[in-house]
Amino acid sequence: MFFIDTSRNGKPVHDALVNQSLDNYLINDLRLKGHGLICYINQPSVIIGVNQNAYAEIDLPYLKEHQIELVRRSSGGGAVYHDFGNLVFENIVVGDTSKFGDFHAIGDPIVDALHDLGISSAEVSGRNDMTIDGKKFSGMAIVKGDNSYAAGGTVMFDLNMQNANEVLTPEQDKLASKGVKSVNARVTNIKPYLPEKYQHWTTEDFKEYLLCHMFGVDSMDQVETYHLTDHDWSIIDSRLDKQYRTDTWNYGHNPGFDNYVSKHFPIGTVSFNFNESNGVITAIKIYGDFFTTGDPTIIEHNLNGTKLDSSSLISSLKQSNLEANLGQVSPEELADLILSRK
Repeated sequence: MFFIDTSRNGKPVHDALVNQSLDNYLINDLRLKGHGLICYINQPSVIIGVNQNAYAEIDLPYLKEHQIELVRRSSGGGAVYHDFGNLVFENIVVGDTSKFGDFHAIGDPIVDALHDLGISSAEVSGRNDMTIDGKKFSGMAIVKGDNSYAAGGTVMFDLNMQNANEVLTPEQDKLASKGVKSVNARVTNIKPYLPEKYQHWTTEDFKEYLLCHMFGVDSMDQVETYHLTDHDWSIIDSRLDKQYRTDTWNYGHNPGFDNYVSKHFPIGTVSFNFNESNGVITAIKIYGDFFTTGDPTIIEHNLNGTKLDSSSLISSLKQSNLEANLGQVSPEELADLILSRK
């Protein structure tokens, strides 16, 4: 494993728009063969999954009032709040993709580092979380390229929980499935669990410890490192201007359709926003925090023009290769969800 230094002109980059675009460049363009690792800290921002509806997941007035940046990543998963009390790590793998989708392979090195600090209850749990005493301190995500992937997550060290609780507005069904009533009830920072002798640590201190532990060294100058070049940055900048800095990418389009239904399944939350006329779907969009390497628009295309009855919906959904384009959820379950509109 080697380290990929994402600083620029010798200074760390805290712009979440820049940082969230790096994995796409690293797995699809630069493609350094082997197992690389990046780690960075973002300024206050909300990061949403590629398939999420920002207008349903985020308190946008609060976000704008507090000058919090909205950034859409290129992988699935849910919405998370970042600030200077949070760090992000990503494994950049090119060549051997045998561990794609293995969240233990992603999270276990973090958990092992916490165990060595005396936090014995840290573990990888659920679909893609890391927890301490059952409370989430990290959510992980993964995105696939051509014989490559980027896999990593957030690590909440000393996050501003009040901001996170105010700006994130997750589906109540998702919270209910986890047996909690608010965002705050199921998340925690790592810092309160540290032994007294480490309570003075800043997020940068913790980042340095974590990286050294993962690489098995006393200092990061002992680690093989690739430094992003001016040429790398020129390509990254061009992609930012064309896509990642645009409102079209980050906010998406709120279709404002009349019907909105949502349910949390084992694969994640799936939501349908649709219009209908005379009992027929006339427009539909799928949202959610599910992970897929397929194309959910195929499902939308097949559902558009379908009668709003169980047999018609199931027939259209069976033609949509749900496992490949969404995940392991049945046509019957999705048909019931669509028909649950009030």
